[in-house]
Amino acid sequence: MSDSLRDQLLGLGFKPAPKPERKPQPGKPGQPSNRPHGRHSGKPGAAGNGRPGGKPPGPSGQQGRGGKREGDIDLAKAYAIRAQKEKDERIEAERQKQEEARLRREAKARLETLLKDQALNDANAEIARHFPYGGKIKRIYVNDTQLKALNAGELGVVQLNGSYLLVTAEVLAQAEATFAPSVALKVDPDAPAAEDPYADPQFQVPDDLVW
Repeated sequence: MSDSLRDQLLGLGFKPAPKPERKPQPGKPGQPSNRPHGRHSGKPGAAGNGRPGGKPPGPSGQQGRGGKREGDIDLAKAYAIRAQKEKDERIEAERQKQEEARLRREAKARLETLLKDQALNDANAEIARHFPYGGKIKRIYVNDTQLKALNAGELGVVQLNGSYLLVTAEVLAQAEATFAPSVALKVDPDAPAAEDPYADPQFQVPDDLVW
């Protein structure tokens, strides 16, 4: 339309036609984006935890230093404590064992000194006096006088280095105080006869008895 015709129409009251609105094209720099913004925009790492990569945190206390679980560390610590305790107990038991052995050696040495020249054994004795000791039946040979004194509690028997020595009641008491396991026969004269069936020299020992 020429300018003269356009001017004539405007003069008659006609309005010019409105220009069509231009729609913004997506993706061009400077244009507003229609995609939602904010925490739930769908971008990686925006899964509501604020952490990079969007990985949720693991359960509390599950992960420790160096990639080990705290439960594994606690279990290893418990094993270490138990192992150390068992080691200490073994050391203490061995120490007590050695101490007991030392005390036993010292007691036997004192006993040997005590019994020196105190044995009353008769080389010509023919009467066998039996008695239980160490879970077996043992015997010592005495004469008639010694047998009566032994059954009356006036004499006793002490074991020293595998031998059985006949001693007085006084020496027997000292030996018991020094090393009690050495006392092989200590007769109570007031005890019933049934408690010491071996007091009778006529007592017959079974043939299958292990000496």
